[in-house]
Amino acid sequence: MSFEIFGFRALWSPYYLVVMILIMVLYFMIIGPWRSKFKDHTPVTTKQQILFVTGIIALYVSKGSPVDLLGHIMFSAHMTQMAILYLVVPPLLILGIPDWLWKAIIYRPFIKPLFKLFTKPIIALILFNSIFSIYHVPLVFDFVKTDPVYHAGMTTIIFITAMFMWLPLLSSLPEWKSLTGIKKVGYIFANGILLTPACALIIFATDPMYATYSEPQAWVNALQLCVPADMLEGLNLTGPEMFNTLPTVEDQQLGGVLMKIIQEIVYGSILAYIFFQWARKERQKDEFDLKKNFSPEPVK
Repeated sequence: MSFEIFGFRALWSPYYLVVMILIMVLYFMIIGPWRSKFKDHTPVTTKQQILFVTGIIALYVSKGSPVDLLGHIMFSAHMTQMAILYLVVPPLLILGIPDWLWKAIIYRPFIKPLFKLFTKPIIALILFNSIFSIYHVPLVFDFVKTDPVYHAGMTTIIFITAMFMWLPLLSSLPEWKSLTGIKKVGYIFANGILLTPACALIIFATDPMYATYSEPQAWVNALQLCVPADMLEGLNLTGPEMFNTLPTVEDQQLGGVLMKIIQEIVYGSILAYIFFQWARKERQKDEFDLKKNFSPEPVK
Protein backbone atom coordinates (compact mmCIF):
# COMPACT_ATOMS: atom_id res chain seq x y z
CA MET A 1 0.00 0.00 0.00
CA SER A 2 1.24 3.49 -0.85
CA PHE A 3 2.27 5.95 1.86
CA GLU A 4 0.38 8.62 -0.08
CA ILE A 5 -2.78 7.62 1.81
CA PHE A 6 -1.47 9.49 4.86
CA GLY A 7 -1.56 12.82 3.01
CA PHE A 8 0.87 15.62 2.25
CA ARG A 9 1.11 16.97 5.83
CA ALA A 10 2.15 13.59 7.25
CA LEU A 11 4.69 12.99 4.48
CA TRP A 12 6.37 16.38 4.26
CA SER A 13 5.52 18.31 7.47
CA PRO A 14 5.18 21.73 5.78
CA TYR A 15 5.16 23.66 9.07
CA TYR A 16 8.39 22.00 10.15
CA LEU A 17 9.89 22.82 6.74
CA VAL A 18 8.99 26.49 7.22
CA VAL A 19 10.74 26.48 10.63
CA MET A 20 13.89 24.94 9.09
CA ILE A 21 13.91 27.56 6.33
CA LEU A 22 13.51 30.35 8.89
CA ILE A 23 16.46 28.96 10.90
CA MET A 24 18.64 28.99 7.76
CA VAL A 25 17.55 32.55 6.92
CA LEU A 26 18.35 33.64 10.48
CA TYR A 27 21.77 31.95 10.26
CA PHE A 28 22.69 33.76 7.04
CA MET A 29 21.42 37.07 8.40
CA ILE A 30 23.57 36.64 11.53
CA ILE A 31 26.76 35.70 9.65
CA GLY A 32 26.06 38.34 7.02
CA PRO A 33 24.38 41.73 7.59
CA TRP A 34 24.14 41.33 11.40
CA ARG A 35 27.68 40.01 11.94
CA SER A 36 29.06 43.38 13.02
CA LYS A 37 26.78 43.31 16.11
CA PHE A 38 28.75 40.40 17.57
CA LYS A 39 32.01 40.69 19.47
CA ASP A 40 35.18 39.29 17.82
CA HIS A 41 33.24 38.45 14.66
CA THR A 42 35.10 37.09 11.64
CA PRO A 43 33.92 36.00 8.18
CA VAL A 44 32.34 32.56 8.11
CA THR A 45 33.98 30.19 5.64
CA THR A 46 32.08 28.57 2.79
CA LYS A 47 32.88 25.19 4.35
CA GLN A 48 31.16 26.18 7.60
CA GLN A 49 28.11 27.46 5.73
CA ILE A 50 27.85 24.20 3.77
CA LEU A 51 28.16 22.16 6.98
CA PHE A 52 25.40 24.15 8.71
CA VAL A 53 23.02 23.96 5.74
CA THR A 54 23.71 20.23 5.40
CA GLY A 55 22.94 19.82 9.10
CA ILE A 56 19.60 21.62 8.76
CA ILE A 57 18.72 19.54 5.68
CA ALA A 58 19.59 16.35 7.59
CA LEU A 59 17.45 17.59 10.50
CA TYR A 60 14.50 18.10 8.17
CA VAL A 61 15.06 14.69 6.53
CA SER A 62 14.98 12.96 9.91
CA LYS A 63 12.03 14.84 11.44
CA GLY A 64 10.05 16.38 8.57
CA SER A 65 10.38 14.19 5.48
CA PRO A 66 8.73 10.78 4.83
CA VAL A 67 11.55 9.28 6.93
CA ASP A 68 9.69 10.51 10.03
CA LEU A 69 6.47 8.78 8.93
CA LEU A 70 8.39 5.61 8.10
CA GLY A 71 9.96 5.78 11.56
CA HIS A 72 6.48 5.35 13.07
CA ILE A 73 5.67 2.43 10.78
CA MET A 74 8.92 0.43 10.75
CA PHE A 75 11.42 0.08 13.58
CA SER A 76 14.33 -0.11 11.12
CA ALA A 77 13.34 3.32 9.75
CA HIS A 78 13.03 4.62 13.33
CA MET A 79 16.60 3.61 14.17
CA THR A 80 17.88 5.15 10.93
CA GLN A 81 16.05 8.34 11.89
CA MET A 82 17.66 8.26 15.37
CA ALA A 83 21.11 7.75 13.87
CA ILE A 84 20.72 10.77 11.58
CA LEU A 85 19.20 12.95 14.30
CA TYR A 86 21.73 12.25 17.05
CA LEU A 87 24.90 11.14 15.27
CA VAL A 88 24.89 13.12 12.02
CA VAL A 89 23.07 16.41 12.66
CA PRO A 90 24.89 17.63 15.84
CA PRO A 91 28.45 17.42 14.40
CA LEU A 92 27.36 19.28 11.26
CA LEU A 93 25.70 22.07 13.25
CA ILE A 94 28.59 22.38 15.73
CA LEU A 95 31.17 22.65 12.93
CA GLY A 96 28.94 25.01 10.93
CA ILE A 97 28.47 27.58 13.72
CA PRO A 98 31.43 30.00 14.08
CA ASP A 99 33.16 30.45 17.44
CA TRP A 100 31.98 34.04 17.91
CA LEU A 101 28.35 32.91 17.51
CA TRP A 102 28.88 30.03 19.94
CA LYS A 103 30.22 32.56 22.45
CA ALA A 104 27.12 34.70 22.00
CA ILE A 105 24.92 31.64 22.62
CA ILE A 106 26.83 30.00 25.47
CA TYR A 107 28.59 32.79 27.36
CA ARG A 108 25.57 33.92 29.34
CA PRO A 109 25.08 33.90 33.15
CA PHE A 110 22.72 30.93 33.35
CA ILE A 111 23.73 29.05 30.22
CA LYS A 112 27.51 28.88 30.58
CA PRO A 113 27.58 27.00 33.94
CA LEU A 114 25.16 24.41 32.56
CA PHE A 115 27.25 23.92 29.43
CA LYS A 116 30.44 23.67 31.50
CA LEU A 117 28.85 20.94 33.61
CA PHE A 118 27.11 18.89 30.96
CA THR A 119 29.94 19.03 28.42
CA LYS A 120 32.47 17.51 30.81
CA PRO A 121 33.51 14.42 28.78
CA ILE A 122 32.51 11.75 31.31
CA ILE A 123 29.18 13.42 32.13
CA ALA A 124 28.39 14.04 28.46
CA LEU A 125 29.18 10.43 27.54
CA ILE A 126 27.10 8.89 30.31
CA LEU A 127 24.21 11.35 29.93
CA PHE A 128 23.63 10.84 26.20
CA ASN A 129 24.14 7.08 26.09
CA SER A 130 22.08 6.50 29.26
CA ILE A 131 19.09 8.56 28.13
CA PHE A 132 19.23 7.07 24.61
CA SER A 133 19.31 3.54 26.08
CA ILE A 134 16.54 4.27 28.60
CA TYR A 135 14.37 5.66 25.81
CA HIS A 136 14.61 2.31 24.02
CA VAL A 137 13.53 0.29 27.06
CA PRO A 138 10.18 -1.14 25.81
CA LEU A 139 8.11 0.19 28.73
CA VAL A 140 9.48 3.72 28.30
CA PHE A 141 9.42 3.63 24.50
CA ASP A 142 5.78 2.54 24.25
CA PHE A 143 4.76 5.11 26.88
CA VAL A 144 6.53 8.00 25.10
CA LYS A 145 4.84 7.00 21.85
CA THR A 146 1.40 7.58 23.38
CA ASP A 147 1.51 11.38 23.51
CA PRO A 148 2.96 14.12 21.26
CA VAL A 149 4.18 16.16 24.26
CA TYR A 150 6.06 13.22 25.81
CA HIS A 151 7.53 12.31 22.42
CA ALA A 152 8.62 15.84 21.56
CA GLY A 153 10.06 16.32 25.05
CA MET A 154 12.08 13.09 24.98
CA THR A 155 13.34 13.74 21.45
CA THR A 156 14.44 17.25 22.42
CA ILE A 157 16.19 16.05 25.58
CA ILE A 158 18.14 13.37 23.69
CA PHE A 159 19.07 15.90 20.98
CA ILE A 160 20.39 18.36 23.59
CA THR A 161 22.42 15.62 25.28
CA ALA A 162 23.74 14.62 21.85
CA MET A 163 24.97 18.20 21.36
CA PHE A 164 26.61 18.04 24.80
CA MET A 165 28.22 14.74 23.82
CA TRP A 166 29.68 16.10 20.57
CA LEU A 167 30.86 19.50 21.87
CA PRO A 168 33.94 18.26 23.83
CA LEU A 169 35.08 16.48 20.68
CA LEU A 170 34.47 19.15 18.03
CA SER A 171 34.31 22.56 19.71
CA SER A 172 37.24 24.89 19.03
CA LEU A 173 36.38 27.26 21.87
CA PRO A 174 39.36 27.49 24.30
CA GLU A 175 37.26 26.65 27.38
CA TRP A 176 35.84 23.54 25.72
CA LYS A 177 39.14 22.07 24.51
CA SER A 178 39.24 19.49 27.28
CA LEU A 179 40.08 16.69 24.86
CA THR A 180 43.22 16.56 22.76
CA GLY A 181 45.05 13.94 20.74
CA ILE A 182 44.64 10.38 21.97
CA LYS A 183 41.91 11.43 24.43
CA LYS A 184 39.62 12.23 21.50
CA VAL A 185 40.21 8.76 20.06
CA GLY A 186 39.43 7.20 23.43
CA TYR A 187 36.29 9.34 23.73
CA ILE A 188 34.99 8.08 20.38
CA PHE A 189 35.69 4.45 21.27
CA ALA A 190 33.97 4.90 24.65
CA ASN A 191 30.92 6.27 22.86
CA GLY A 192 30.79 3.23 20.63
CA ILE A 193 31.10 0.85 23.56
CA LEU A 194 28.42 2.56 25.68
CA LEU A 195 25.86 2.42 22.87
CA THR A 196 26.59 -1.22 22.03
CA PRO A 197 24.50 -2.88 24.82
CA ALA A 198 21.28 -1.18 23.70
CA CYS A 199 21.91 -2.14 20.07
CA ALA A 200 22.88 -5.70 21.04
CA LEU A 201 19.68 -6.23 23.03
CA ILE A 202 17.65 -5.15 20.02
CA ILE A 203 19.70 -7.15 17.50
CA PHE A 204 19.61 -10.42 19.43
CA ALA A 205 16.03 -10.22 20.71
CA THR A 206 13.95 -13.18 19.50
CA ASP A 207 10.54 -11.64 20.23
CA PRO A 208 8.97 -8.27 19.38
CA MET A 209 10.04 -5.75 22.02
CA TYR A 210 7.76 -2.80 21.23
CA ALA A 211 3.97 -2.81 21.21
CA THR A 212 3.96 0.24 18.93
CA TYR A 213 5.49 -1.90 16.15
CA SER A 214 3.74 -5.21 16.85
CA GLU A 215 0.24 -4.55 18.25
CA PRO A 216 -2.16 -2.99 15.69
CA GLN A 217 -3.96 -0.61 18.07
CA ALA A 218 -0.76 0.62 19.74
CA TRP A 219 0.74 1.09 16.28
CA VAL A 220 -2.24 3.16 15.09
CA ASN A 221 -2.10 5.25 18.28
CA ALA A 222 1.60 5.95 17.69
CA LEU A 223 0.85 7.10 14.14
CA GLN A 224 -1.06 10.03 15.64
CA LEU A 225 2.33 11.58 16.43
CA CYS A 226 2.86 12.38 12.76
CA VAL A 227 -0.47 11.81 10.96
CA PRO A 228 -3.33 14.30 11.52
CA ALA A 229 -6.20 12.75 13.52
CA ASP A 230 -8.80 13.60 10.86
CA MET A 231 -6.70 11.77 8.26
CA LEU A 232 -6.31 8.66 10.46
CA GLU A 233 -10.06 8.46 11.10
CA GLY A 234 -10.72 7.93 7.43
CA LEU A 235 -8.21 5.08 7.03
CA ASN A 236 -8.76 1.37 7.56
CA LEU A 237 -5.45 0.32 9.09
CA THR A 238 -4.83 -3.18 10.40
CA GLY A 239 -1.15 -3.03 11.37
CA PRO A 240 2.42 -2.32 10.20
CA GLU A 241 2.39 -5.43 7.99
CA MET A 242 0.35 -3.35 5.52
CA PHE A 243 3.53 -1.45 4.64
CA ASN A 244 6.41 -3.55 5.98
CA THR A 245 7.22 -6.81 4.20
CA LEU A 246 9.69 -7.84 6.91
CA PRO A 247 8.46 -9.82 9.94
CA THR A 248 8.40 -7.71 13.11
CA VAL A 249 11.40 -9.37 14.76
CA GLU A 250 13.54 -9.15 11.60
CA ASP A 251 12.64 -5.49 11.15
CA GLN A 252 13.57 -4.92 14.79
CA GLN A 253 16.92 -6.66 14.34
CA LEU A 254 17.60 -4.72 11.15
CA GLY A 255 17.01 -1.50 13.08
CA GLY A 256 19.68 -2.40 15.63
CA VAL A 257 22.13 -3.35 12.88
CA LEU A 258 21.51 -0.13 10.92
CA MET A 259 22.03 1.96 14.05
CA LYS A 260 25.35 0.27 14.72
CA ILE A 261 26.52 0.54 11.10
CA ILE A 262 25.69 4.26 10.84
CA GLN A 263 27.35 4.82 14.22
CA GLU A 264 30.56 3.17 13.00
CA ILE A 265 30.53 5.18 9.75
CA VAL A 266 30.02 8.48 11.60
CA TYR A 267 32.62 7.73 14.28
CA GLY A 268 35.08 6.58 11.61
CA SER A 269 34.56 9.83 9.70
CA ILE A 270 35.11 11.87 12.88
CA LEU A 271 38.29 9.89 13.60
CA ALA A 272 39.54 10.73 10.10
CA TYR A 273 38.63 14.39 10.64
CA ILE A 274 40.54 14.45 13.95
CA PHE A 275 43.56 12.73 12.37
CA PHE A 276 43.77 15.20 9.48
CA GLN A 277 43.40 18.10 11.93
CA TRP A 278 46.29 16.72 13.99
CA ALA A 279 48.40 16.09 10.87
CA ARG A 280 47.83 19.66 9.63
CA LYS A 281 48.83 21.13 12.98
CA GLU A 282 51.97 18.98 13.11
CA ARG A 283 52.90 20.02 9.57
CA GLN A 284 52.41 23.69 10.41
CA LYS A 285 54.51 23.25 13.54
CA ASP A 286 57.30 21.57 11.55
CA GLU A 287 57.25 24.34 8.94
CA PHE A 288 57.45 26.96 11.68
CA ASP A 289 60.39 25.19 13.36
CA LEU A 290 62.13 24.82 10.00
CA LYS A 291 61.81 28.51 9.23
CA LYS A 292 62.98 29.39 12.73
CA ASN A 293 66.06 27.14 12.54
CA PHE A 294 67.14 28.26 9.09
CA SER A 295 66.31 31.95 9.30
CA PRO A 296 69.47 34.09 8.81
CA GLU A 297 70.85 35.68 11.93
CA PRO A 298 70.53 39.46 12.02
CA VAL A 299 73.66 41.36 10.94
CA LYS A 300 75.33 43.11 13.86
